[in-house]
Amino acid sequence: MSIIVEGARKEFGDFVALDDVSIQVPDGSLTALLGPSGSGKSTLLRVIAGLEQPDSGRVMISGWDATDVPAQKRGVGFVFQHYAAFKHMTVRDNIAFGLSIRKRDNKEIDERVQELIQLVHLEGFGDRYPSQLSGGQRQRMALARALAVEPKVLLLDEPFGALDANVRKELRQWLRRLHDEVHVTTIFVTHDQEEAMEVAGQIVVMNEGRVEQTGQPTDLYEHPRTEFVMSFIGPVNRRGAMFIRPHDLELLQVPAPDAEEAMIERIVRLGFETRVELLLPDGQQIWAQMTRDEAEFDELAEGAIVYARPRRAKVFEANGEPRTEELSAAPGA
Repeated sequence: MSIIVEGARKEFGDFVALDDVSIQVPDGSLTALLGPSGSGKSTLLRVIAGLEQPDSGRVMISGWDATDVPAQKRGVGFVFQHYAAFKHMTVRDNIAFGLSIRKRDNKEIDERVQELIQLVHLEGFGDRYPSQLSGGQRQRMALARALAVEPKVLLLDEPFGALDANVRKELRQWLRRLHDEVHVTTIFVTHDQEEAMEVAGQIVVMNEGRVEQTGQPTDLYEHPRTEFVMSFIGPVNRRGAMFIRPHDLELLQVPAPDAEEAMIERIVRLGFETRVELLLPDGQQIWAQMTRDEAEFDELAEGAIVYARPRRAKVFEANGEPRTEELSAAPGA
C-alpha cells in the first residue's frame, strides 16, 4: 500500500515541526525517516498515522485521501519505542488484544496468535508476562501485536532506541527478514545512520522540518545533494571547501602534490578496520580509515609524521550544487 504526503506543514506554537514536507513511499517498501532530534521525523510519522493533524497538506494512502480519516480507520499498525505492553497480560494475550476488541472468533484468534508467535520467534514464551522477557523479546512482541490485525501500513517510531547496541543490531537484521516475509509497507523513524542504511530500501533524510534528500542508501552516501546529507550520512572530514570521506584519505610516507603534512595523534584498531587520527599544522584534526593490513604495511605509529592526500572529495558550489573532485588516480599515485 503506497503512501504519499503532499505539502505537509505542522506547527506547535512558534515551532515549525514540518515545513512543506512531501514524500512518496512505494507499496511494500521499507522506508526510514532519518534525521537528528527535532528534525520532524516523528511528527511526520504521527501525521501519517493520523495521531497528528497537519495544518496544511494532505496524506494519501493507496490513492485515497486519508488526511481527515481517524487513526483507527487508516489500517495502520503503530509501534512505539517503549513497547506500551499490557503488564498484566501474557505475551499471547498482548498479541491477541487487537483481535479480541474486534470481536474475532476465538479459533481465528488462537490460530493468528500462534502464527505470529512463530513469525517473531517467541515460541515457548506465549504464557510469560512482559516483565519476564528481555528488551528484544518485548519489542518483537510489540511488533507481533501490531501485525495481528493485518495492518495495511506498519509505522515504527524509534523501535530499537531503548535497547543496547548488540540487541539493536540483532533486531534490525530480524526486521529486514520479517519485512521480506510479510511485505507490509513499513516506515520507521531512526536517528541512527547505520541502522537506516542497513535496514531500509529507501531513506528520507530530514533536517529542521524539511526533507533534505530521499533515495536508496548507496545514492545518499555516494551522491549527497546537500552539505547536510554529506555530513550526516557516514563519516566525513571537512577541509576548507572540501568534504572528504575518511576512506578517501590516503597517508603517504613522503611529500607529494596535494598532500599535507600531518602528525599521527592516535591509532585506533577496530578489528579489521584501523582509524588513524591526524593533527594538521593549523591545529585541525582529521582522520583516515584503512584496513589493519594497510596500517601494518605502512608501519604507522603514533607521533609519526605522514602526508595526507585525498583521493577524491566533494565540493558544494555557491548555488548548493555538489561536485566530485578526483584528486589522485589511485592509492600511492
